[in-house]
Amino acid sequence: MRISRVFDGPGRFAGAIAIVALAGCQRRGDDGLPFELASAKGVILDPSTVRPPADYDPLALASASIGRVHNQEANIPSLCYTRTDGISNPCWTCHLRSSYPNLTDDWELQQNYSFSDYAKVNHWRNLFRDRTQLVARFTDDDVLAYVRGNNYDPLRAALARRPEFPGWRPDLDLARGFDEAGFANDGSGWRAIRYKPFLGTFWPTNGSADDVFVRLADEFQRDAAGTRSRAIYQANLAILEAAIASDPRSSDVELVRVIEPIDERAAGLDLDRDGKLDVATTIVGLPATYVGAAAQVRVFRALYPAGTEFLHTVRYLDPDQPSFFARRMKEVRYARKTGFLERKEIVAAYANAETRDAPPYTGDPRTGLRNAFGWQLQGWIEDPRGWLRLQTHEEHVFCMGCHTGVGVTVDQTYAFGRKLPGRDGWRPQDPRGIADAPQAGQTEPEYAQYLARVGGGDELRANAEIRARFFAAGTLDRDRVAALRDDIGELVFPTRARAIALDRAYLANVIEQSYVWGRDAISSPATNVHTRIIERSTGLGEQDRVYRDGRLQLDWSSIPGR
Repeated sequence: MRISRVFDGPGRFAGAIAIVALAGCQRRGDDGLPFELASAKGVILDPSTVRPPADYDPLALASASIGRVHNQEANIPSLCYTRTDGISNPCWTCHLRSSYPNLTDDWELQQNYSFSDYAKVNHWRNLFRDRTQLVARFTDDDVLAYVRGNNYDPLRAALARRPEFPGWRPDLDLARGFDEAGFANDGSGWRAIRYKPFLGTFWPTNGSADDVFVRLADEFQRDAAGTRSRAIYQANLAILEAAIASDPRSSDVELVRVIEPIDERAAGLDLDRDGKLDVATTIVGLPATYVGAAAQVRVFRALYPAGTEFLHTVRYLDPDQPSFFARRMKEVRYARKTGFLERKEIVAAYANAETRDAPPYTGDPRTGLRNAFGWQLQGWIEDPRGWLRLQTHEEHVFCMGCHTGVGVTVDQTYAFGRKLPGRDGWRPQDPRGIADAPQAGQTEPEYAQYLARVGGGDELRANAEIRARFFAAGTLDRDRVAALRDDIGELVFPTRARAIALDRAYLANVIEQSYVWGRDAISSPATNVHTRIIERSTGLGEQDRVYRDGRLQLDWSSIPGR
């Protein structure tokens, strides 16, 4: 069975979220502002502060947010309002001809703004506001001092004093670092992923650095006798990599991944089925089940097993760090797959989304929001002093938009499907030295293809540095783009001046607590974006600029040495 359209555009789907879950409760602050903004009144951000105040409470605002909403369709990203002018198509990166078990197949959203009447008005007001004066007082030194601050450990300490909190507690000790195989030194089971950043917005030059960590459920970390085993855990992660990051159109028999060699002797398993236990072997083809204590768990292409967790940090930019990763975090995001859907259940979930028979999200900020596909998400974001707080209900809905029913995702996720193969992808994120591999099924390098189809380096074509580097003569410089094939760094990293400017611009969101009006690192009004949708057509269909060939996964086999 194949569902050609899951919902009538993201606007319609998102409308059901707010209407069903929040039932029109649009209470605001006493002065008419959304209460998130009202909470920042009278607070002054000090970039040099190194510890939170005595009254720091990371839970208070979220607890007060239940039943409150400003933007009824907060899960429609601001970038979906891009003005294409009939020639610039960044939409193909997310909305495409999907592959089972993703039944969204939403490529038509490239050619139509399929929004509800409510969503035809762009509610991301920060795109159109000039806030340069709000952040003008911060010098470059102020900004650098701020982004080098530590707001992650204070959050962990504050939550340790709140035993009543029912949600996820950040349990990765980043200060202790990772070993040579990417495993956290704190024994938590988290493992670092190195991946090719997703297109446009996710490049550091467009606002933020980020990193991702994965953890499987406890049985995946133990052998058949129940003893904790590094070799078994590595084998199960390698199987997962083969299931998620491989070409979605290849068969299980054809599937060959250049994955991390596994010590069969340590695992006590003949993973390559050659009749002997090798010190280092790779998995060819996809096994029917996982191994060790998880041997009863079946392996499914493009689906994670229940209990899979992801930790995602979104960070400021530090131009004096080689990877541009600052210590201070804008957000800490967490996702856990709480249940596994079989084939019929997957089809039913997409069908329910299309017919709106069930609310797409359940839960609240204290425990996180859960979508119809078994994923529960929870997030933390900066308060007006820069310390991390639990996101409000509406801020959580914003996060759900990209992780529920988007054509490009693999089981509603992004990063793991773009992991570098094998050992090179099992270490903390660092975009330096990553090759511009093409998407699966393509021959042209992915970033080169993006630049050509968009005509710029971001969805709104607002990145002047990329335009100057790669479009100096008004058209794409193919010779300069060719250099990205070996190293994407020249494209994804900004200059020092731009990095600091992006950090400074984002501070406007923190000072105002105006995330419900947008989280983009922008202080002056954007131009290539609609304030209101008048015409349904994007103009791309008429100009034959709709592309159905996008994929999340990459073809690393085309890169020399892979």
